[in-house]
Amino acid sequence: MSDFTSNFWSVFITAITLGGIVGCLLLLWFSGQTKAMTLNDNTTGHVWDEDLREMNNPLPRWWVGLFIITCLFGFAYLYLYPGLGSYEGSLKWTQVGQLDKEMAKGNEQVAPIYAAFAGKSVPELAKDAPAMAIGDRLFMNNCAQCHGSDARGGKGFPDLTDKQWNWGGTPAQIDETITKGRTGMMPPMAAAVGSPEDVRNVANYVLSLSGAPHDSVRANLGRAKFVVCAACHGADGKGNPALGAPNLTSGVFMHGPAVESHIVAMVTNGKTGVMPAWDKKFSPEQIKLLTAYVWGKGGGVAPSPAN
Repeated sequence: MSDFTSNFWSVFITAITLGGIVGCLLLLWFSGQTKAMTLNDNTTGHVWDEDLREMNNPLPRWWVGLFIITCLFGFAYLYLYPGLGSYEGSLKWTQVGQLDKEMAKGNEQVAPIYAAFAGKSVPELAKDAPAMAIGDRLFMNNCAQCHGSDARGGKGFPDLTDKQWNWGGTPAQIDETITKGRTGMMPPMAAAVGSPEDVRNVANYVLSLSGAPHDSVRANLGRAKFVVCAACHGADGKGNPALGAPNLTSGVFMHGPAVESHIVAMVTNGKTGVMPAWDKKFSPEQIKLLTAYVWGKGGGVAPSPAN
């Protein structure tokens, strides 16, 4: 209810909810007080199928009792739990709080399992079969939806088995990516580059950086205009992990094939990609095993001696 600027809807929902329960109780009471017109045989005079007569018997006491108990249960529930507009309930229960409690309980239960891997580095864990089995389950249940069950990604989702790492492929960098998430943004740059012909020329120059098929004449013309792109991708086009700017010399284009039309579309329209943060779902121990699993898929960069 916090999305509204006044408490009208909160009061409205509260009135409708409580009014409905009170109305049911009043209906039960009035129906018990009302005396229907009946014949001498205690029927109302209504007949169906020639011989099916409507009797005027009172409601069974067990049914009335259950009806009243149900209404009282409704009042008790609405007092204890949120259900009346913005009222939070006396127990202050929320679904987010319940999830946090269950997650904490689950992490406590599996803590002994992860304790066995606590003293190992990511490269060591990548060679540990039990650790990788856990990492595989974590990946399949949470990461495969985007990166694929084989971690080779797809259009718009990076391949985790190659050497292309926009944000860096060391254990520490992969850990940071999983923990905090990433937002990669390629802004529309056509206006900065120049005319549509200039954009095509830059696209061919970008293709030439990786040796992909290109128009060499246009590539030479686009070299000077590439200075606009060099602010992020570097003068040599090898990218900048601090910004998530990809290495254009690798020939890996995550959002499409290495062809002129694709590069032109990227320069003209831009692209934004989001890797969500997982620190709220995974424990540090789980993130470490998941880091080792991703790092060990074949494309990971060796950590520095300091790490």
